[in-house]
Amino acid sequence: MEKYSQKLIDLAMIYGPRLIGAIVVLILGWWFIRLIVKGIRKAMGRSKIEPSLQTFISSLSAMTLKVLLVISVMSMMGIAMTSFIAVLGAAGLAVGMALSGTLQNFAGGVMILLFKPFKVGDMIEAQGYTGSVSEIQIFSTMLKTPDNRLIIIPNGPLATGTLTNYSTGETRRVEWTFGIGCGDDYDLATRVLKRFIDENIRILKDPAPFIALKELSNSSVNIVVRVWVRSADYWDVFFEMNEKVYKEFGKEGLNIY
Repeated sequence: MEKYSQKLIDLAMIYGPRLIGAIVVLILGWWFIRLIVKGIRKAMGRSKIEPSLQTFISSLSAMTLKVLLVISVMSMMGIAMTSFIAVLGAAGLAVGMALSGTLQNFAGGVMILLFKPFKVGDMIEAQGYTGSVSEIQIFSTMLKTPDNRLIIIPNGPLATGTLTNYSTGETRRVEWTFGIGCGDDYDLATRVLKRFIDENIRILKDPAPFIALKELSNSSVNIVVRVWVRSADYWDVFFEMNEKVYKEFGKEGLNIY
């Protein structure tokens, strides 16, 4: 008994200070991590980063710091961490390779939420689809098409591919090309088109509308019309002009080609 008691005393003398120091470091480290995460949240709040990205970054930062703290505390206790870190690194590499596509989408989501090439409500064209952004998630973005279909696009190719955002400006230019017969009255056609423009209150006067002869083809005279409207009025003006030309040109003796 004396032998075992002495051994316990020796172990206590060796590991007691380490254990106390490790506990102190763990408590202080946990408290310090909370302060760091709180500071990160405040900084992101001031930067007006998306709430979903704020939550994710805060959680990821807290988890990473806590893992590093636990590893440091275990090292203070004299536990060899080299093999553990090597195994952890190998496991992380294997998981990263297995989830390469998912990680690419995650990185794309972070880039989209951070740099904001578009936001919820914007009309965009990307990856062969056109629609209004209904939701931006970490791994994918939801688009609502004009015919009310829901399109889910992974954020990886969305962040790295070509994208057109139709909602960045308050105004957009609408352009048409109307063809009339080669023997038709060009001046009459331009007067009729100008009348259509003047009658539409949604067409802006500045910049001024533009009408010109675009080209002479074998069977038609093509007239280009360009006007500026508020972005929200783009499609209404576009379709209304097409309808008016179709209904009225014939009444004026103009043939549509």
